[in-house]
Amino acid sequence: AVSTEKPQVAALAGAFEMEAIRPHVLGRFDDMLVAVEQHAAMQIFLDQTRSVGPDSMAAMRAEQRNPDNKRGLNENLAREIMELHTLGVRSGYTQADVTEFARALTGWSVAGIKGPQPNGAAPGAFVFRAQVHEPGSRTIMGRRYDQQGEDQALAILYDLGASPATAQHIATELARHFVSDNPPPAVTERLANAFERSGGDLPTVYRALIDSPEAWSPVAAKFKTPWEWTISSMRGLGWQDVGNLQTAPLLTQLGQPVWRPGSPAGYDDIAASWAAPDALVRRVEVAQRFAARAGDQLDPRTLGQTLLVGSISAPTETAVSRAESASTAIALLLVSPDFQRR
Repeated sequence: AVSTEKPQVAALAGAFEMEAIRPHVLGRFDDMLVAVEQHAAMQIFLDQTRSVGPDSMAAMRAEQRNPDNKRGLNENLAREIMELHTLGVRSGYTQADVTEFARALTGWSVAGIKGPQPNGAAPGAFVFRAQVHEPGSRTIMGRRYDQQGEDQALAILYDLGASPATAQHIATELARHFVSDNPPPAVTERLANAFERSGGDLPTVYRALIDSPEAWSPVAAKFKTPWEWTISSMRGLGWQDVGNLQTAPLLTQLGQPVWRPGSPAGYDDIAASWAAPDALVRRVEVAQRFAARAGDQLDPRTLGQTLLVGSISAPTETAVSRAESASTAIALLLVSPDFQRR
């Protein structure tokens, strides 16, 4: 995840999603991994463009010009790759491994808008700046990397992407999103095995998820995020477009501002993060606005069977039937406990 809380990322967040994530969702994980780490949005968000090898040619020249102006490593990208994008926390890597990886990543950067760029790259494209790369071999998690230049970090990335710890991490994230906040270990193991067996082929992992009976529980287990609740509400009301609703401010009001997750870990994916009383009050307010727009065009009782086919609870049915108006009944449906989960 990247965040537009850093102003320089504001113009890049949409491109990041469209260029680095979506093209690889039905491909291989390591291809997505490289595309993500080389994208300008991630490079700028995690300050990679400011990272300079302490013993690189650029650092030595800078020190000669001004001994008090030493340029050095920035470990943000290396740390988040290992902690969030691949291995996951408590998976065996050390701070020394993070530092070594940061050294390997030096030189990975973004083409600017002024002056000649490496290989004539267009502004915003990934470039490798050899003059800021830290020379030498790297040893990470017991494995030695003797590659030169850009290839060194690439070799490390591919190894991290193929690690059993990464398979477990990806499997846990997918199972948490599609099955439950605390997914059964059997599901996670099934997905991790599919990841390892296929060499990180994501559709193979998805098929393992779809084939898991735990993913088809008749009980709605996952609490909807503001984004999911908003989309399912609009879809349930039969809307084909948002009309005059301002969706970005709406999602900010609900607590999930667009492209501003609050941390490099992205938006939370568990109920405890979205089900607080103040968050539910905000959903009530938005549900009333949706219901007012829907007006009297919908029969709440019919809508209840459409939104919650075969699963509407007796208390919700009673509340809807006793509502003082159609719009109130629709709002009650949208904020009912039944409709808060998927």
